[in-house]
Amino acid sequence: MDDGIAPLDELGRLLRLFRAYQHMDKGDLATEKNNMQLAMEEYGAAMKMFPANLEMKYWTAITLANNKNVKAASAILQKIYKTDPNWRELTKRLLKVNLLAVSANDFKELTR
Repeated sequence: MDDGIAPLDELGRLLRLFRAYQHMDKGDLATEKNNMQLAMEEYGAAMKMFPANLEMKYWTAITLANNKNVKAASAILQKIYKTDPNWRELTKRLLKVNLLAVSANDFKELTR
């Protein structure tokens, strides 16, 4: 980083990324407390900082699915899958490790 063309710019980017992931963490904590409004606000703040970050979008969608908002989750996931189909494979694995708790029909919707 210190030998880069713009090390201060890169340091600023990394700080913004760190802060975005802090929002994701706060969203996760809000989810654990069943405060979905706050969770979505925190996830939204993170995604606003890095709108191209697929990981942030992905875990937001999984949280929505786990909270019975499969339609919204599926809409987000379908866009992610078009960009990188490997996320669909991850979704298929989440059931086995209990990170996705949806019905069989909802699972089909999420992985189509």
